[in-house]
Amino acid sequence: MFVSSPLAAALAFAAAAGTSSFVLAQDDPLSTATTLVSLHSTNPTAVPLTSIVSTHTTEATVPIAHTATPGVAPSITSAPPIPTWVFSPTMGYPDLDHVPPTNSTEVQQWIAEVAATGIQIPDIPLSVDGSCENDTAKANNPSYCWWTCGGCTRDTDITTCPDKMTWGLTYDDGPTPSTPHLLNYLEANELRTTFFVVGSRAVSYPDILQAEYAGLHQFPFLNRSFTVTNDQIIAELGWTRKAIKDILGVTPLYMRPPYGDIDDRVRAICKAMNLTPVMWSNYSTNYFDTNDWHIPAGYSVDGVIDTFEEILNDASKLDTGFIVLEHDLYAQMVDVAIGYVLPDAMARKDITFSNVIECLHKPLGDAYLETNNNVTNPIGGNNTLSMSVSTSGTVRFTATLSGNAGQPTTTSKSSAGAMSAVLGMSLTLGVGVMSVLGLLLGAVVAL
Repeated sequence: MFVSSPLAAALAFAAAAGTSSFVLAQDDPLSTATTLVSLHSTNPTAVPLTSIVSTHTTEATVPIAHTATPGVAPSITSAPPIPTWVFSPTMGYPDLDHVPPTNSTEVQQWIAEVAATGIQIPDIPLSVDGSCENDTAKANNPSYCWWTCGGCTRDTDITTCPDKMTWGLTYDDGPTPSTPHLLNYLEANELRTTFFVVGSRAVSYPDILQAEYAGLHQFPFLNRSFTVTNDQIIAELGWTRKAIKDILGVTPLYMRPPYGDIDDRVRAICKAMNLTPVMWSNYSTNYFDTNDWHIPAGYSVDGVIDTFEEILNDASKLDTGFIVLEHDLYAQMVDVAIGYVLPDAMARKDITFSNVIECLHKPLGDAYLETNNNVTNPIGGNNTLSMSVSTSGTVRFTATLSGNAGQPTTTSKSSAGAMSAVLGMSLTLGVGVMSVLGLLLGAVVAL
């Protein structure tokens, strides 16, 4: 839970000639214990720890060192050019930072596409507020595989990198005005990360999103909430996916549930929408959450650093690599990352840094539908999209999809309805855009 008031911490810096190491004397804000944390290195331009407090939510913006150029494709095989995109109310996006309505044409199409997959969505109760204390019946039912209460995962959940001491960097809740500070630091140190972006913030800061993408960082997305109905989840996932596609030209294949709040209901919806959940690692009962998101509510930044040091200690005990939960929502979160967390980790010399998709030994292109080669990252199972043309000129598209048990489910659309639905069906099926274009070319020849 959030700490309700700011807590003071005593800092004791140890002079070390020729080094930037220091010792942090920290009063743990969640206990009476006092611990000593020795950092291997810090950023010489770091914001002082005494200034990273709950009220320090913003700071002067900085220009992005390298911006994206619309019309130019990033260095990703088969990637389309980055679009020229400026938000307009006429684009039809729902109100920002609200659960979108489910009766729009777009959402109704996404709901139909999910239904067409034949994937069964379990009838699992909605979370009351995402807490175990207020959802005891759900928390005590292991068949739901609710990650929030007990850390249950399925084989489809990504929780680690396979190689020991490989850190799959992730930052959630951006882009924001604080993100350029992080982006410039990552570029200066040749680090790539995975940004789990929020759709409303992507729409609000498209230039930052495009700069991150051009810098070869990975873009899955983060939803706002899963304490909502199936159709509302589909709406949120669909609009966020569409926003990223509109701004970057590519459709993400990975996502992260808010607060890690995922169960088998949400997993089934994600599977039907070709989205793979990315969580964060744990060692025993210790989850790799830096708690940086608590700082605006009064949690001590010293506590964040202490938690991070514990994470690295636990990471060394794993046979795999690891993924850590961090954020770029507010200035405090970015300041502690680029001032202390990342410099300390890089100075250790035993950690390999990567975005999540590449830590999984997959090319960056596999993170997106349009550039996925369907070999190293097959999606959609044995799904197919076929087309036939009758003698009267009616065009019929037939989608065959593999459900949970591998049994095909077939659905068809014909005439004008088929032409308007084909691209949306290709997204659900995981059929490449070039395959769709080939079908359309075949239609022209047949006619």
